[in-house]
Amino acid sequence: MIKIAISGPESSGKTTLTKALALDFNSPFAEEYARIHLENNPNYSQEDLEIMAKGQLALWSKLPQSQIRFYDTEFMVFKIWSEEKYNSCSPLIENELKNQRFDLYFICSPDIPWEYDPLRENELDRDQLFEKYIALATKMKYPFKVLEGSHPERLATAIREVEKILSTI
Repeated sequence: MIKIAISGPESSGKTTLTKALALDFNSPFAEEYARIHLENNPNYSQEDLEIMAKGQLALWSKLPQSQIRFYDTEFMVFKIWSEEKYNSCSPLIENELKNQRFDLYFICSPDIPWEYDPLRENELDRDQLFEKYIALATKMKYPFKVLEGSHPERLATAIREVEKILSTI
């Protein structure tokens, strides 16, 4: 099974890309659990991040078997979010970050316009956060590809990258 994670700062097109890839490859995808949690609990604390992390794992475990699966977010998001907001990260999140295994990570650049959403918090520091994603993915030795440009350009690049992986199996 091939597992593809879509990551990056807020409003960088992760969900749009995840859904488009799942549709294109007729494959299942895991939603971002944090959004589900925050819609019901908008005033969250650092402890809520662990609840969201566990919820994310639960969503992952419910994905149907498939040749390829797509994941809208992963544990780099939790780590960077926690450190940015609270200057620390829980051992649970650190452990899941070390243990997650994806065949490829797409890191979405924030070079598209910000879209307002009441759950988003980081309109002005997306570029700084993007650099943290690149640094962390590099440190963790994750196989990643940066996606830039318009949504159609990102999707076309992502499809080519996924097809390369599929051609090797």
